[in-house]
Amino acid sequence: MLFLNRSLIQIISVFFLYSLFGLLFSFEVIAQPQFPDDQYTVQEIIDSGHHFFGETSGGLATAIEKIFQKYSLPNGYLLGEEGSGAFFGGLTYGEGVLYTKNVGVHKIFWQGPSIGWDFGGQGSRVMALIYHLDNVDNIGGRYGGISGSAYFIAGIGLHILKRGNILFVPIRTGVGARFGINVGYLKLTSKPTWNPF
Repeated sequence: MLFLNRSLIQIISVFFLYSLFGLLFSFEVIAQPQFPDDQYTVQEIIDSGHHFFGETSGGLATAIEKIFQKYSLPNGYLLGEEGSGAFFGGLTYGEGVLYTKNVGVHKIFWQGPSIGWDFGGQGSRVMALIYHLDNVDNIGGRYGGISGSAYFIAGIGLHILKRGNILFVPIRTGVGARFGINVGYLKLTSKPTWNPF
């Protein structure tokens, strides 16, 4: 009888230890955040932005964190440059490279008109976060602003633009000055064009 009790105690002890190790391992796996393979993390975007804009863009991390809080993980981002000018009516032209994890790297151009009480000119470096892009061919088209979506955070300007389900969030830092209130859109294309419409 003593032998059965020791054997039973050993079996229960081994079972308990295996259960404990299994439980600890499962907590370690659960504690690691899981990100989809086609989306970018906050740190990946911040690192890319600091590399692109340089270390002088101290407000970049703050701006990106605000966007991530509201819209979560993007599945693409764009790095480029643009120029704009306005005297009551304005024009914007830009070009950049779209980076995605699942469909590669693509050259993108954008242009757009604006109208309103608006004066000045500006040259900017642009990083844009792209959300809900299911196919790179779907990025082309006109993106209009969402009401109340223009922000200025720590020297970084950003605006939320939408076309269908796709969000295009350009983050700008640059030289020049442009003042006023305007209404407009950006048209994204895969080939350069002078036609902003």
